[in-house]
Amino acid sequence: MIVTWNCPAPEGGSPTEEMLLAFDRGRPVRVLVCPAWFDEANKLRRFTVEVMRRLDAAGIDTLLPDLPGCNESLVSLPLQTLAWWHSAMTSAAEMLGATHVLAIRAGALVAPPNLPGWHYAAQTGPKLLRGLLRARTIAAHEAGITETSEDLIALGRESGLTLGGWSIGAAMIRELETAEPVLAPGQSAIAQSTIDGAGLWLRTEPDDDPGQADRLAALIVRSLSEATG
Repeated sequence: MIVTWNCPAPEGGSPTEEMLLAFDRGRPVRVLVCPAWFDEANKLRRFTVEVMRRLDAAGIDTLLPDLPGCNESLVSLPLQTLAWWHSAMTSAAEMLGATHVLAIRAGALVAPPNLPGWHYAAQTGPKLLRGLLRARTIAAHEAGITETSEDLIALGRESGLTLGGWSIGAAMIRELETAEPVLAPGQSAIAQSTIDGAGLWLRTEPDDDPGQADRLAALIVRSLSEATG
């Protein structure tokens, strides 16, 4: 089901209407999904939805809200900050009645701290930036342009950067340089090695792996069963 949710605006502005993909049948367990970002969002979208389908079949509601500035959002991406995305996900959890959180890759940087749940293959801000910068410098080199990561990050701190087609503002660049995911009480880490196979974010094109989706969903179902056991 594709619907919308009203994301509160920072500093008392008007709420913005953002898209929400949900398997929502009003069941007791409701998992907020904090998705991967930027290029990894494209590579992991099918996988994320397939995990949600499997959780739905296991009797678990899942809720995947768009971050402001992403996908169909009418909000400007360069104006977004890491702090605001964190606040937006916390607001979504409250508004949608989430009982748990599943944070995927960089989504762990904005996972609500007041919900139990899981960080799947959590990514740090510095690693996210390094990957985006590396892709840009390689593309520049192929086009005969000389750019270095050091020069780009210095520019980004002052005026923002376009990386992988994403216009990232200066404030978010600065935040990402030091951002680390933090496991809150009741949250646990799920390493990629736990579900076997290479991470889909490593592939050159968006792809799917039903076996990995099966194993991640099964791990979450088992974790919930043990918690209520």
